[in-house]
Amino acid sequence: MIALRFRLLTVGLGGLLLLAGGLPAGAWGANGHRVVGQVAENHLSEKTLRAIESLLEGDSLARISTWPDFVRSDPAFDFATAWHYISLEADEDLDTAERSPAGDIIVALARLQADLRNPSSAELTPRQTLAFLVHLIGDLHQPLHVGRRDDRGGNGVRVTWFGDSRNLHSVWDSAIIDQERLSYLELSDFIDHPSLGEIEEWQSTGILDWMEESRQLRETIYSESDDFEDDSDTRLSYRYSFQNLPRVEGRLLKAGVRLAGILNAIFDGDDGGGE
Repeated sequence: MIALRFRLLTVGLGGLLLLAGGLPAGAWGANGHRVVGQVAENHLSEKTLRAIESLLEGDSLARISTWPDFVRSDPAFDFATAWHYISLEADEDLDTAERSPAGDIIVALARLQADLRNPSSAELTPRQTLAFLVHLIGDLHQPLHVGRRDDRGGNGVRVTWFGDSRNLHSVWDSAIIDQERLSYLELSDFIDHPSLGEIEEWQSTGILDWMEESRQLRETIYSESDDFEDDSDTRLSYRYSFQNLPRVEGRLLKAGVRLAGILNAIFDGDDGGGE
């Protein structure tokens, strides 16, 4: 039943987006996740690419990347709600943090990789497992998905973005990206030029390293604006976008390259990092 529901939800995806008015808040926006998927495809080995094309029956990583946000509206997937983030204060580590009993993004990513390697033991279909893996690696690279507990990863921080009231989390999810007015293919093409040394370095690290990178960037985000501590909205516009767009693009690029490393390791036996 879950597999059938997944197929129905992925048919006519563009039309559903228009009817729904966009994806629910809580992750990179649609374009951000698609960029991660597209960049990853650009760095797959031939063997991995063929395996994924067969698994997805012609669909792309970019196309399936947004599904885990769509399916949040389906009670059958309530178990995955906590998979999209982890709450971790500056002075906490994984051993001392109060972690969700429902799991978190770190637990989920380890499980998803194991399930792709051994689909017979997985509860999700391989397609669903791959969709969650693509999506959550993107989420882990969004700095506010390794969030402060007190403001729920910036969801409780009110700001004004070019005159519109929203929260800080949504600015980093989608507003900075959307301000560029680029398609995901255009943005992917603009940013996907890492050196071989960068690819090797990025893929040599694992999910705990990526989590720590996001936490450190999160602390930089807060330290650069004392106004986030005030009750009144902080006004953000061109200067904030100019300052942080390179950071957003860098996180999307790293997420895509690292996702490719994981998938190559799973489908092509290439020890390309990830766990």
